[in-house]
Amino acid sequence: MAMLDTAVTATETLTVQKQSRRRRGVRVQFTQFKWLYLLLVPGIVYFLLFRYWPMYGAIIAFKDYVPFLGIADSPWVGFAHFEDFFASPDFPRLLGNTIILALLSLLIAFPLTIIVALLLNEMRVTILKRTTQTLIYVPHFLSWTVVASLTYLLFALDIGPLFQLVNGVLGTDINFLADPAWFRPIIVLQDIWKNTGWGTIIFLAALAGVDQAQYEAAIIDGAGRFQRVWHITIPSIMPTIIVMLVLQMGQILNTGFEQIYLMTNSLNRSVADVFDTYVYFMGITQGSYSYSTAVGLFKAVVGVVLIFGANWVAKRFNQVGIF
Repeated sequence: MAMLDTAVTATETLTVQKQSRRRRGVRVQFTQFKWLYLLLVPGIVYFLLFRYWPMYGAIIAFKDYVPFLGIADSPWVGFAHFEDFFASPDFPRLLGNTIILALLSLLIAFPLTIIVALLLNEMRVTILKRTTQTLIYVPHFLSWTVVASLTYLLFALDIGPLFQLVNGVLGTDINFLADPAWFRPIIVLQDIWKNTGWGTIIFLAALAGVDQAQYEAAIIDGAGRFQRVWHITIPSIMPTIIVMLVLQMGQILNTGFEQIYLMTNSLNRSVADVFDTYVYFMGITQGSYSYSTAVGLFKAVVGVVLIFGANWVAKRFNQVGIF
């Protein structure tokens, strides 16, 4: 009995010592890196105020929100808004338009970013490389309003330089800004022109970490430049590509409100309406706050499911996930 009491006491003492060391370790670490933790404060406050606190408003997706009653006193309606949305004739059209644009971006713009990063990495003339990087980064800093305005000027009916050039070469008379068949190509081209350069930054950072000894060994073995890219560079940055692809999957239903809204007109609306613009029209212009919140919440849930699904698939194939 005495031996049992001694063992229990020793175990309790050991547990207290471990907890004490852990608290002391946290305190020492916080004291050592206090300025770094202080730098985190604005970011944490930003996310709490503008990312997490507004999530409380998502509750109106399950209520019949009346501004005069407020969120708390508005009556509950359960999943009624979701049922109305899924039964609406707008749902299949919005889903189709959104997925087509997302897939075009995923299949064209995303690989193009990797290709441009690989090409930049292969440039050996430093000044040419930096000049090219600067030139392709600049469009990222232009607002979508400027990009849309440039597009309207270039493709303006009868007077736009690209309107005249393309129609002159093809012998056609296409109004690119009003023809629904040209809406998606123009959106993808705008996205490529604006974001491809900026998107290469992460991949260039990953390329900078590739072990140069592998290239030297490959050169000794007689490998050409393309073989070095195929067998060394791409496998080395594959974890980064997978992580970016997983994150891209979470944004698949976010086609970008500003760009789509600015390029939409009454003639191409049949292919231009997506979830983002639909939420704006239903929520802001028609005052259907609960209904539009339900649509936005549906988008968010699908995004979360796609991120977890893509992450699971990546791990199933022994690739790096994001969590």
